[in-house]
Formats: sequence, C-alpha cells, structure tokens
Amino acid sequence: MNRSIAVTRYARTLVKFVRESGHGDLVCSESEILYQAMHDVPDLRRMMEAAGDVISGFEKLKLLESALGHPMSSELSRFLALLVKNGRMPLVQDILRDFIDLYRRSIGIRKANLVTVNPPSEWLLRRLKALVKAQTGDDVVIHTHTDPSILGGFVFDIDDYLLDASVKRQLDIIREQFIERNRRII
Repeated sequence: MNRSIAVTRYARTLVKFVRESGHGDLVCSESEILYQAMHDVPDLRRMMEAAGDVISGFEKLKLLESALGHPMSSELSRFLALLVKNGRMPLVQDILRDFIDLYRRSIGIRKANLVTVNPPSEWLLRRLKALVKAQTGDDVVIHTHTDPSILGGFVFDIDDYLLDASVKRQLDIIREQFIERNRRII
C-alpha cells in the first residue's frame, strides 16, 4: 500500500476512534508531544523506523511513553499497539502529524505559521485570528517564528495558502525584474 494512503487511513481511523471515545483533546495533546519529541530527537524517530528484530514493538511503546513523560492514555496506547501489530511503526510520526491536523479540523481549529523578524505583538496575533475566523469560520492556532533573514514584513502560512509579505521577497522580485529587463536590452 502506498505510504501516504496508509498514513491518511490510520490518521482518519484514530480521529474516528477518539471522537467516539470523547478523549480527542487528550489524545491530540499527547500526539503533539510525541510528534515534537520525534522531530527534536532524530534517534527516537529512527528507533520507531527500525525493524522489529532490532527493537521490539513493546520496547518502542515504552520509549514513546517515556518520551511522553507520563502514562499514555488508553486510546493512544491501544492505537500504537495496533500500529505495532500491523508493522506500521515506521509511519508513526507521519500518522501523528496527520491525526493532529485532521482532529483539529474536525473541531474547527486550523493551524497557521507566522514568521517575523521580531516577535509579533499580541494585537497582531489577535487581528490575524479574527481575520481567519471571519474568512473561514474556524479558530486558528498560530505558531510564531522569528527569522532575521526576511529583513522585515512577515510570512503567513495557513493550510495551502502562503502570504509572503517579507522585505526579502520584495527585493527578490525587484532583482528578478531588473535581470529580466537587462536581458531584453542585450
């Protein structure tokens, strides 16, 4: 089965399971912690991707529980045991990422990223959240990052929409136009 199809199917299954159990918020927060742990600690991700003869499924579950920092919810524990049983632990990080996005969307929350040179003001964050709410009807969780290389302005990314209003991008556009005009002269 295609990797992306398997990831999506398992993520949808987990969304359905937690919606029925009523513990979606708990499983989502635990999934966020585990996803971030695998992102921050590449060795943890590699251990999840390792073959069963290198590290057993039981040991993988114990590693994830220790990365979580507290006992895992029964719903997430049962789901991860299913992944072990079906040999899908190499996909766990991607499944958790898709689950988080699908679950948030199912409860009317979108995820966005905002990149600025300096940390954004609370006013700006409130204004962006209000704009997204007015356009989509959904609430938004905005993850902020600072990046001095954009020189000024901002880059706002939500779903499949990217608004690059950075000074760096504007300078790149001007440079491209200048190069194109010079080519025409020659």
